[in-house]
Amino acid sequence: MTADRQPREIVLVDCPDDVGLIHRITGVLQTRRLNIESNHEFVDVDAGHFFFRAEVVPEGPPVAAPDLERDLAAVLPATACVRVTRVERRPILVCATREPHCLGELLLLDACGALPGRIVAVIGNHDILRGLVERFGVPFHHVSHEGLSREAHEEAVGRVIEGYQPEYIVLARYMRVLSERFIDRHPHRILNIHHSFLPAFAGASPYRQAYSRGVKLIGATAHYVTAELDDGPIIAQDVIAVDHSDTPERMAQAGRDVEKLVLARAVRLVLEERVFLHGRRTVVFG
Repeated sequence: MTADRQPREIVLVDCPDDVGLIHRITGVLQTRRLNIESNHEFVDVDAGHFFFRAEVVPEGPPVAAPDLERDLAAVLPATACVRVTRVERRPILVCATREPHCLGELLLLDACGALPGRIVAVIGNHDILRGLVERFGVPFHHVSHEGLSREAHEEAVGRVIEGYQPEYIVLARYMRVLSERFIDRHPHRILNIHHSFLPAFAGASPYRQAYSRGVKLIGATAHYVTAELDDGPIIAQDVIAVDHSDTPERMAQAGRDVEKLVLARAVRLVLEERVFLHGRRTVVFG
């Protein structure tokens, strides 16, 4: 097997900072005959914490992930978190309501092979987006919330999710507030997108509120979902400029444009194992 066909592994380490950590890690990789194709490291000086990500390819026989994790843990601080995972397309499930822009962007990227994952299914609490989803050959499940308590609806959604076993759940403008119980079933596995006006323009018609205040920047934030609404650790953000000539409708369109790009970027970063959770913050290697 040639080197370019060898399985590529991702080595992830985070631990208290210490002298010589990179030397220790690369020493293990050298001993195991693993060639480093890319690597990033970062030290949070205030917290005294070290983060490391590398993509490696074996020059000889593949190395079992548990064996490599054990070897690395042996040379690192006792509290180190070490994980080795393969570069591959990971299964994700998308939840949506009525708006197609974020969902459509993800479906298109998946269809053309530009998403480092595969959408195994879409759940909608309305049936409006079925046609869009099925054009891409992706299963669509309409799980209506009408006449159901939040608990009963989440149980129905959960049964669909369990049938696919996705690594991540992506909320693509899914307009339902998830319960803490549901979130706790999928810790750090649910991603969401929202406009970045919060908390300034909360509630209905945020773009009309922004227009009336003469806002000049429109942005979006993608984050992990936690029990605190729209307050989870941030993965990606971006902004787009608007001016006095933009109507509320044009501002809303600009918002949709930036939302779909930010969510897609966040999904890529997470699927490529480039995001470390660090308390309420994230460390993101581009």
